[in-house]
Amino acid sequence: MYSLYAYPPLGVLGLAFDVLFGGHRSFHADSKLCVERLKPPLRLLGGENIPQSGPCLITFNHYYRPGFDAWWLAMAIAAVVPIEMHWIMTGELTYPGKWYAPLGMAGSRWLLSRFGKIYGHTTMPPMPPRPKDVEARAQAVREVLAYVKEHPHAILGLAPEGGDHPGGRLSWPAGGAGRFVLLLAGRGLRTVPVGAYEAEGALILSFGPAYRVGAAHGLSVPRGLSPEEKDRQAAKVIMEHIARQLPAHLRGEFC
Repeated sequence: MYSLYAYPPLGVLGLAFDVLFGGHRSFHADSKLCVERLKPPLRLLGGENIPQSGPCLITFNHYYRPGFDAWWLAMAIAAVVPIEMHWIMTGELTYPGKWYAPLGMAGSRWLLSRFGKIYGHTTMPPMPPRPKDVEARAQAVREVLAYVKEHPHAILGLAPEGGDHPGGRLSWPAGGAGRFVLLLAGRGLRTVPVGAYEAEGALILSFGPAYRVGAAHGLSVPRGLSPEEKDRQAAKVIMEHIARQLPAHLRGEFC
């Protein structure tokens, strides 16, 4: 038995209008309207760790099960964080192995691009990385760094895994995710780990304490490593922090 995930009809109509004709919306406000309809209600653990202001980056697992829409993860977090967040979201759905993949990919690129503009979020090419997306990914990283510079108290949201994994278990992110978080950490952003999952029929968010580069138990990456080794080491620490907020059966190899 799972929570009832329902959308407010008027909110859906308003979003559809803005998708078609343009406009700007608050993801925080829209998310609150949706999350308030959850039955049973959203359950929060570690509420004292919810950031009230930035600069910080919220990292969370890409929880998955058949029938669950992953955007509820972002909406749940956006609803409980008290200020508008800036989300780093996929710019395309890939539908691997499906006969309708080419049409679905093209349609999703258009729709997700519209969502990004409506809510003011940054879209990135999908995971895993494709050779043709190198420049688009680099441009998205530059846009995020520029946003952080222009908004020194921003709270960003990112799911490092970037996609669904069997059983909803935590998995390694694609190459580059660790280096990206290191870049943001170098700009002064703390990292706040969140575990998202379902239990006893409810959607649960578990917020862990924020950590910093070089801090005790934080994202400390030794000097002298190659770029690939730095990326892997950073990803390991990031995912281990998220794993601590998850039940044992969802932690994967990050026990």
